Amino acid sequence: MIVDQMILDKVATQKTTYRDDKSSEKPVRSIAKAVSWRIIGTLDTLIVSYFLTGEIVLATSIASIDFVTKMILYFFHERIWNRIKWGK
Repeated sequence: MIVDQMILDKVATQKTTYRDDKSSEKPVRSIAKAVSWRIIGTLDTLIVSYFLTGEIVLATSIASIDFVTKMILYFFHERIWNRIKWGK
């Protein structure tokens, strides 16, 4: 538990930029990955929503909201993981 807290403290206090850290991805790559993954995920959500509701309009609405919110969350998830040195 103490080790976990030490790692989190180190990650939280590290301030780097892409210029300083050449091993991280450029933000545009994270965006491209987010979009491609969300297309796959949204198609899955669309199909599942359609099977559950039987209504294409409702399924499309659910999939559209899912696409936007999860793409934003994925982008920030990727950027945070780029700051973590563990496993690189």
